[in-house]
Amino acid sequence: MKFFICILALQQLYVLSVAQDFDFFYFVLQWPGAYCDSRHSCCYPKTGKPAADFGIHGLWPNYKAGGWPQNCNPDSTFEESRVSDLMSNLQREWPTLSCPSNDGVHFWTHEWEKHGTCAESELDQHDYFEAGLKLKQKANLLHALTNAGIKPDDKFYEIKDIERAIKEAIGFAPGIECNKDSSHNSQLYQIYLCVDTSGSNFINCPVMPHGRCDSRVQFPKF
Repeated sequence: MKFFICILALQQLYVLSVAQDFDFFYFVLQWPGAYCDSRHSCCYPKTGKPAADFGIHGLWPNYKAGGWPQNCNPDSTFEESRVSDLMSNLQREWPTLSCPSNDGVHFWTHEWEKHGTCAESELDQHDYFEAGLKLKQKANLLHALTNAGIKPDDKFYEIKDIERAIKEAIGFAPGIECNKDSSHNSQLYQIYLCVDTSGSNFINCPVMPHGRCDSRVQFPKF
């Protein structure tokens, strides 16, 4: 009996040590127009078409040396009841565009179980999703870009101007990922902002994500 108790204790210590082992977060915001204006299928959530604004993709623990932890605690499953007070905000700010049309629960389950469980030393499930919502409001990316004259109007913009507008707004340089539409135009797809381990403050990125973009990119309508 003591042997099994020791094994269980070691397993719990291992899960805790893995969950604590990260250096910063990537906070990833996605432009829905670029997601839908590609070769991939796009379906609006059951709540309807999301607002023409950046949506949260995820809050992902990462290592300064590169790489990331994932699926750190198989016993920690997503529970809607733990984020019930955040549900309307999650549907609005953290929507899914995957097909078939759905209520978002599968998406949030994936984000928590793959990424959130690796930050449990800092944020429980409720705090994790609340942190993402607060960071989106704090970044206010669409406002930062439109203030700089960069609008989702299908026009092309210099990637350096997009980077500059975001850096001036939040104080730190972003990582930018682009994708291709059906006409092979490079378009603004995802913005990566780096966040400290508390999930509260933007920081300089220890490692920039590898995002391929042309020097001029399209900001598609949605």
